[in-house]
Amino acid sequence: MQVLVGLGNPGRQYEGHRHNVGFMALDLIAARYHAPKWKERANALVSECRIGGAKVVLVKPQSFMNRSGQPLRHVLDFWKLKADAVTVFYDELDLQPAKMRIKRGGGSGGHNGIKSLDAHIGQNYRRVRIGIGHPGHKDRVAGYVLHDFGREERARLDTLLASMADNLQRLLDGDETGFMSLSMQAMVPDRNSSPPQGARGGSPEPKTRPAPPPPATIGKGPPTALGAALSRLLNRNADKKTDKD
Repeated sequence: MQVLVGLGNPGRQYEGHRHNVGFMALDLIAARYHAPKWKERANALVSECRIGGAKVVLVKPQSFMNRSGQPLRHVLDFWKLKADAVTVFYDELDLQPAKMRIKRGGGSGGHNGIKSLDAHIGQNYRRVRIGIGHPGHKDRVAGYVLHDFGREERARLDTLLASMADNLQRLLDGDETGFMSLSMQAMVPDRNSSPPQGARGGSPEPKTRPAPPPPATIGKGPPTALGAALSRLLNRNADKKTDKD
């Protein structure tokens, strides 16, 4: 059995915030694999489903970000699981928006939700870090993460999250490189598609037309067979007239 955890803050007012990208990932996975309705257990929303024949527990802690570890600890104790069964989806300031990286263990990077998980279950769990970008200065971070994505940002994020859900079986099978590679392919434009005319930076090339035929000429150009015969006839008549004269 594996446990997939999304980090975020509970409440409708936080739903679209950058800090809630982990919840967004879990909601999409639950919908994609037809997980049953969420149930509350030990201050977390929990659902169980099967993905590729394997039993998976989906968890969204409801104790706010900086206390996410305690509800997850209760979930692991209930199913008698350890941290190595856990994969956590969360926002990462140090990655560009709609980028994704995976690692196991390591530091928290200043993320309060990860700090709480480390304190309650240890560090031996898999982390799927989803990029949200950085506002440029540490004093702006709090307001930045607690704010909705822009329209274009959200569109790109939705594309990435959908691709991640499509390729989730790879992750569950332990193929982290394959999961990341296939998921990120959705963010690369199709190079096989032909751009419309003029899309390469210049005006479309004009269509070529066949050159019109040259105008007919009269009395010019090489003599035809008929013309040559007439010329000989006229010359003979002229010779006869000269003889008579």
